[in-house]
Amino acid sequence: MDILQNGWVLLLFAILGSIFFTAFIKKILKSADISDSPIVTEHRHKAGTPTMGGIGMLMAVLFVASLYFKNTYLIITCFVMMIAGLVGLMDDLLGLKVKELQKIIKNVSSAPVEIGQLSLKPGEEARAATPKAKSDLNGLLKSNKVEIIGESPIKSEVKESEKILAQFFIALFLVVTGAITTIGGFSLGLLVIPIVIVGIIGAINAVNLIDGMDGLAAGIMAIASASCAIFLNLNGNFESSVPFITLTGISLGFLVFNRYPASIFMGDTGSFALGGGYAAAVMLTDTVYFGVLALTVPIISVIISLMHRSHIIKLPVEPLHHTLNYKGISEKKIVLIYWLVTLLVCALGLYFYRYF
Repeated sequence: MDILQNGWVLLLFAILGSIFFTAFIKKILKSADISDSPIVTEHRHKAGTPTMGGIGMLMAVLFVASLYFKNTYLIITCFVMMIAGLVGLMDDLLGLKVKELQKIIKNVSSAPVEIGQLSLKPGEEARAATPKAKSDLNGLLKSNKVEIIGESPIKSEVKESEKILAQFFIALFLVVTGAITTIGGFSLGLLVIPIVIVGIIGAINAVNLIDGMDGLAAGIMAIASASCAIFLNLNGNFESSVPFITLTGISLGFLVFNRYPASIFMGDTGSFALGGGYAAAVMLTDTVYFGVLALTVPIISVIISLMHRSHIIKLPVEPLHHTLNYKGISEKKIVLIYWLVTLLVCALGLYFYRYF
């Protein structure tokens, strides 16, 4: 049998490629002093960690694609990842510019203090981030209920509308390839276009949203991608599983450096590439039902954030994993819970498919 037709060999190539290129990029980023400035108060200690590690992922994808250039699914997925990664890279580069310095405050009184949407207990710290919080700050300082203990640099970002527009063009590229003709087993003709657009934009933003803790996004994507690969191989379709095995290996390789405590972050470069690549692979192989199921945790996170922004619910910090951290649950425990929930959902999906 051709060695390249062995899924374990492909996985090994992807893991080793990701480790090598991530280590290479990490060294360059450290030399160039390109690092992250976390805006979440609980993550201030991570300042100085190299970001844009997703560049290493993209290099690893190109490496694997050069070996499996005959696999159409992988080649198209690779192109989508490159375009999505480029869009994310532009956002990361803009993020190197500081837009403002937000005050970090501490409740020094003996009673809870209301500021913005937060209620700080005695001794608790937070950023004065919202306009209301900044307005409340002056009065609280005068009454000596809080004190300023530092400043948090807030990076510049591409406007949400501009991000969505860029993601729309990524989806348009996938549509133009003509490789997607059926969704969920149905031939939908031109109706495929809006579904592809929603799928790409939704997946990119879902993965981007959960990329806020060490190993969280990479771990979830490794589990989801591996589960999709297993799902396809249960049907005896190795060719279709190639992009998912590649995504699994790249995510696992990146985790060598991104697990807690992370020595490099993927940035929007990586989260955009993983989200776009995953969505492309799901639609190219028409594994939409299982693919969406495997991404349950990020999707729920997006829904909760949307409910917060619509004022249906109130989170002290967005997204949900930062709220959990703010409430006292350790980062390592939150990441483990998210991984286990993803693993459980995927295992149940595979079980019910296999036996029912």
